Amino acid sequence: MTPMRYWYLRHGETDWNKQGLSQGRTDIPLNATGLAQAEAAGELLTGRAAGALRIDRIVSSPLMRALRTAEVAADALERVGPRPSLTVDQGLEEVCFGEQEGQSMGAWYDDWIAGHYTPPGAEPFMLLRDRAVEAVNRALGGPGTVMIVAHGALFRALRSAMHLPANVRLPNATPLVAEPPAITGTPWKLTVVS
Repeated sequence: MTPMRYWYLRHGETDWNKQGLSQGRTDIPLNATGLAQAEAAGELLTGRAAGALRIDRIVSSPLMRALRTAEVAADALERVGPRPSLTVDQGLEEVCFGEQEGQSMGAWYDDWIAGHYTPPGAEPFMLLRDRAVEAVNRALGGPGTVMIVAHGALFRALRSAMHLPANVRLPNATPLVAEPPAITGTPWKLTVVS
């Protein structure tokens, strides 16, 4: 992955998140809690995304839960400075979970991340990782500081590429800064902004 600092924001809550269901590519909208979470994240960013951490651009997954979260964040940032440009990258879509979409998260998930099992019709974890890294590298190739707005499983894949334990859940609408290590091949630093 390109060794450049970037922001990451997972989308706000959906009804399927609340129910513990696998969403994958199913295009589920934010629920009222998720919209409030996106607004709170936007407010948080207005106080933290300044100076060298100013967000110049936002690149989002096209799925509505991520894109709406990105729009809310851009609206908030516009209140304190120039509005960040907002674009969409198909490569940031959440993983396709195949026949597991709409089903409860289960023991299969750990095996999927470990590469031991892929649900029928689903995208293998390593393919997700490759796709996610390519999309983030495209985003990092533009000017200024970028914020990626996407999904939980996609961020697990990025954690793997950043030499961090992959199977760690990122809460909904929690902004963080990812900073590359001084030594290639060592873990990146993730700072949750609160």
